[in-house]
Amino acid sequence: MCTGMFLVQLDVTVVNVALPHIGTALHSGLAGMQWVVDSYTVILAAFLLLGGVVGDRLGHRTVVLTGLGLFGVASLLCGLAPGTATLVGARALQGLAAALLLPSTLAVVNTTFPERAEQARALGIWAGVSALALPAGPLLGGVLVTAAGWRAVFLINLPVVAVALYLTQKLVSKDRPARGHRLDAIGAIGTAVVLTALVYCVITTGHAGVSSSTLWSALVAIGAAVALALWERRTPDPMLPPALLRKADFVGANVVAAIMNFVGIGAVFVITLYLQGVQHHDPLTAGAMLLPLFLPLAVCAPLTGRLAARYGPRPPMLGGLVLGAVGAAFLPLIGPDSSYLVLAPALLGIGLGMGLLTPSVVAAALQAGPPERPGLSSGVNNTARQAAGALGIAVFGAMVHDPSAPADFTSGLHLVGMLSVALWLIAAALTLLTVPRPAELRDRTGSHAE
Repeated sequence: MCTGMFLVQLDVTVVNVALPHIGTALHSGLAGMQWVVDSYTVILAAFLLLGGVVGDRLGHRTVVLTGLGLFGVASLLCGLAPGTATLVGARALQGLAAALLLPSTLAVVNTTFPERAEQARALGIWAGVSALALPAGPLLGGVLVTAAGWRAVFLINLPVVAVALYLTQKLVSKDRPARGHRLDAIGAIGTAVVLTALVYCVITTGHAGVSSSTLWSALVAIGAAVALALWERRTPDPMLPPALLRKADFVGANVVAAIMNFVGIGAVFVITLYLQGVQHHDPLTAGAMLLPLFLPLAVCAPLTGRLAARYGPRPPMLGGLVLGAVGAAFLPLIGPDSSYLVLAPALLGIGLGMGLLTPSVVAAALQAGPPERPGLSSGVNNTARQAAGALGIAVFGAMVHDPSAPADFTSGLHLVGMLSVALWLIAAALTLLTVPRPAELRDRTGSHAE
């Protein structure tokens, strides 16, 4: 399950290093290269909730096997793509496969380790392995492109998928599908339309400003959201039960998860632009300079799983949010020619914050959701995180302007830092209000057992 999650996360970042080579080989402009990245992200965010519900309905082991197979086929099509349009379509197919994989891998972990303490430890390992994909993406992509060309970035997935398919088939037990729930096809399609239109609107606005296409996509998102809300209130088996949205602990955990990715993924994007566009470091050097952010994610996540197992998710969530706020507070101190010693504390604080937050906020969301439908809880949580990450890239990217104007860029970076601190602190307050204390969690677990 960690392998499947690693592939999903890796293909978010590994392609960035290869984009100049892809553009040259396929004679593509900037817009085409943007959609090589965005087609994967948009489809992944749009179909995550559907992927979780399908897993509950058909069985998560079956959906993991299907997602792995589809991901392998899509990776092969990417590696053989003769032109930009084919590559963008294959990347969208990769995103659909990833949307099936991500919630079902988490649901398998959830059901394989049902006891709260062991589940929290397992989620820590799962989150730690997935976090390794962030630093591995740029570094592995650079090595592959240099040694074997840009197509190797996609073809390298094939042997990994083959091993994951074999191990899933052999080691993962068949789960019992939730036969009592019909698949809400209209709700699934409506959710996909809302999220696709919303993420498209945000991404294109961040890239090119407000245009007629962004306005139309915003109108589509609003109209589809209203129609979806009316449908979900009337259908007997809604994909996202309205009662779940009235659970403060479930909503709180997922809003905190969204804020975490909005700030964390958005900050990684603008800091990378700063290192390469303002300070003119090459991609490999910039990737190495980001290690103080990425390594704590990978190292802390398994340790956080143990903390959450012992004390519940609330304490590590609060600690992560405070550390993240402290790290973001260093961003307003950065100038165009600042020493790396000024940037390093910001990277370390944000990295430590996300390392504490990621497994604990996932554990909080799963514990607050219906125990008989882990795919639904996982799908909601991952949808919130992926959609917020795309939103963070677009919003923070619009705030920092063009790296070719260093003074304007760093002024925008200062605003990014101040907004990030405010959002981390809002999330901390929300955690205090909605996430159960360890004693409350123990009482709730005991009452469920009785």
